[in-house]
Amino acid sequence: MDQQMESLLEIATAAGRAILAVYHQDFSVEHKDDDSPLTAADLASHRAITAGLTVLDPDTPILSEEGADIPFETRSVWQRYWLIDPLDGTREFIKRNGEFTVNIALIENGRPVTGVVHVPVSNQSYLGQFGVGAWKIDTNGKRTPIHVSERRAATVRVAGSRSHAGDSLLRFLERIGDHEIVSMGSSLKLCLVAEGTADVYPRLGPTSEWDTAAAQAVVEAAGGQVTDTELQPLRYNTKESLLNPHFLVFGDKSEDWRSYL
Repeated sequence: MDQQMESLLEIATAAGRAILAVYHQDFSVEHKDDDSPLTAADLASHRAITAGLTVLDPDTPILSEEGADIPFETRSVWQRYWLIDPLDGTREFIKRNGEFTVNIALIENGRPVTGVVHVPVSNQSYLGQFGVGAWKIDTNGKRTPIHVSERRAATVRVAGSRSHAGDSLLRFLERIGDHEIVSMGSSLKLCLVAEGTADVYPRLGPTSEWDTAAAQAVVEAAGGQVTDTELQPLRYNTKESLLNPHFLVFGDKSEDWRSYL
C-alpha cells in the first residue's frame, strides 16, 4: 500500500478510538431531521477524520454525513473530494453489537477510487485502491489481499442486514432459489462480497452516498461490481440528492443478478 493508504488507515483507526471512547460508557441518542439517530460518537469521529484529512490533503474538499449541508451548486464542480461516514451503522452502535464502521473514500470524477472501512470493535479494516488491489487487515495487523468469488456458490450466499429487510428482498430470495443469509450490519455487507464470504448483496432500500463509497472502492479493487438495478456502476455527486438508487453488489459477472429482482 502507498503512503496515502497508510495515512488513511491511521486516520480511520484514530476515529475508531474516538468512537470506542463513547461506546464503552453510557451515551445519549439524538435524532436528526430525517429521524436517523445521532450520538456523540458520530461527532467525535467526524472531528477526528476531518482533522486528519485536512492535514493529509488540505486542498481537497470533504463531504461528511455530519456536514452534508453543502449546496449542490458548490459540490457539483468538485472533480475530486473526500466522502466520509464517520459512523456507519449507528443503529448497530446503539445495539452494541459491534457491526459498525468508519468509512473514508476518495472520489474522482464520480467514482470511488480509494476506500477504507474500519471496524472499531474488532480493530479490523478493509482497504481498496483502484488499479492496485484490496486488503483485509485483521485484529493482529496482518494484511491479506482479498478478492471476490468469481463464481457464485451452488447455495448462493446473500449478504443481508439485521436492521433492514423488506418485501423486495424477500422476493429476490424467493427467485434466487437455494441460498443462505450472511447477516451483517453497515457497510460490512459490501466487504463480505469483497472478501468472497458472500456472493451477492442486494440493497433494495434507501441508503446515502457516504454509506457505500468506501466499501464500493474495496469491492471494485477486489474485482467485484456495485451497480444500480440496471447494472450501471453506482456513481457519486451527480445530482442534488445524496440518496443512492437501489443497488447490487456481486463478484460473479456471468450471473444475471438483475433477473432475480
